[in-house]
Amino acid sequence: MIRTIACLVAVSLVVVLLAPAGAAAADASVQDECEYPLELTDGTGETVTIEESPERVVTVMPSDAQKAFEIGADDRVVGAPDGPATQYLDLDDQEDVTEADGFTVDAETVVGLEPDVVVAASAADPELIDQLRDLDLTVYQFPLEESVDDVVENLHTMGQLTDECDGAATTADWMDERLTLLEEAVADEEPPLTYYEMGDGFTAGEGTFQHELLTIAGVENLGAEAGIEGWDIVSEETVVDMDPEWFLYGDDFPESPIPESLEETTAGQEGNEIVVNANFFSQPGPLVTYAIEEIVEEVHPEAYDGVADEIEALDAEYEAADEDDADDDADAGETEETDDGEGDDSLTGFGVPVAVGALLALAGWFGRDR
Repeated sequence: MIRTIACLVAVSLVVVLLAPAGAAAADASVQDECEYPLELTDGTGETVTIEESPERVVTVMPSDAQKAFEIGADDRVVGAPDGPATQYLDLDDQEDVTEADGFTVDAETVVGLEPDVVVAASAADPELIDQLRDLDLTVYQFPLEESVDDVVENLHTMGQLTDECDGAATTADWMDERLTLLEEAVADEEPPLTYYEMGDGFTAGEGTFQHELLTIAGVENLGAEAGIEGWDIVSEETVVDMDPEWFLYGDDFPESPIPESLEETTAGQEGNEIVVNANFFSQPGPLVTYAIEEIVEEVHPEAYDGVADEIEALDAEYEAADEDDADDDADAGETEETDDGEGDDSLTGFGVPVAVGALLALAGWFGRDR
């Protein structure tokens, strides 16, 4: 599968995870309750004001849709990317905002949906953001996620932007507890050298989103050890010399992208390959925890077995909370009536539906949040 430099540039906007949050991210402070009017400074430095609880939200990027669905704001989402990168979401009533190629956002479609607010990940096309703002739409673009803390911060901000702060808090807690279990499980494990093949010889080095995910999962990133910053090509000779114990790539490749020239490495000789969910591994949202889990389960099976039951119980508790919240909100919606006795549909269904199971795929393995 061909991977282009253009994809790299787009995804380079979705980087690392362990650096401190930027000033713009810090400005979007976490709140326990949603209050309006809401005023936030977004990742572009724009002051965004939302006068009242939004009823119509458009999510521009796959990770935006993931965040909104995970916190239970999907009832307010009227438009989202509908394609391989969001196939794990239950997009029934939401209109596809992409063009025929499944990647490019169609500004005319977004405008036609008459959104109260448009939310966009940092990887969104700057020209699109400017175009939507020139058309008098309220657009909030997230700051770049450079740490897990940034992902959580943006998750809370999504709660504020969609009037689903409780759902955001619930999801953030679940994410934190899951990651803590996985990190503690591999804390005493020896991290094996792992080569992450993105296609055409590209790999992720320091300062990338994927590098942190690999580190959390208890493996040593060959790209970083080879001195690569960001995303770049690593020569096959370098990979052979460094002799990785594991190969890792996304499940969107029709076949293994590992070249035959690497068969002489330990990973090649022992057949050690990790195939991860491509969307979960590349989209900065709550479901990165599943991608990390896939790696831990494959590379450190005994350590994973030690926490598997706790993770299962945690997920069950999270799903039960989602269902309870959905039922409570549905009941609240039924009792919220207008003067003529009819229920107000705009007030129903703000639960936290479960989008935890699913798979992915989006052209360009490292360009999945496009």
